[in-house]
Amino acid sequence: MNIPNLPNPQKFKGLYIVDFGDYSSTGFTADEVAMLLESEKFSNIKVYKIHNAYPDGKLEIKGVANETFNFESGMFFYASDLETAQNDFDRLVSLAITVAPPSRAKVQLAEYADGKFVTAIIYPAEYNDEISRWLLEINYKTLGLVNAGIEATTSYYENSPAILQRHQLFASIANESRTAEEMIEEITKPFQRYAG
Repeated sequence: MNIPNLPNPQKFKGLYIVDFGDYSSTGFTADEVAMLLESEKFSNIKVYKIHNAYPDGKLEIKGVANETFNFESGMFFYASDLETAQNDFDRLVSLAITVAPPSRAKVQLAEYADGKFVTAIIYPAEYNDEISRWLLEINYKTLGLVNAGIEATTSYYENSPAILQRHQLFASIANESRTAEEMIEEITKPFQRYAG
């Protein structure tokens, strides 16, 4: 895969490179990659995430399995009593209102049949690194056990705890995704954004 020199490398951090086979293009958002993968025509593309970009144009990239864009991931903060769990939930929602997360996410306060409680944040799996970084940046800490990942999210859904409260979080939009039609018009361009 040949990636031309990026015009503004730092602006591409967190975006994706898509290898279409005959050509590649740089600067897709996660939502745009998900749209491509939903199409039969582009179901076999190879996807790479730009983890870091340097002023000299060097990139740190990592391949992303196409299936990742079909899953949800989450972090689950457990508490043994409702008061602690409620405080965890309220604090996370309050922090998220002050500093928006990097992707859409849902926060739930739930109770398991055995009387244990959990504050869950669930989001598209492709944002796992960004959500982890965001939680560190906003200094979100709890006292109980924590479980995380795609399997933890699947287990959470399978156990069907009673949802006591829920809150939808909206992303801070650094790179707004285009519609499928807008994206297809520019699909063969080497850069999907920031070319100027």
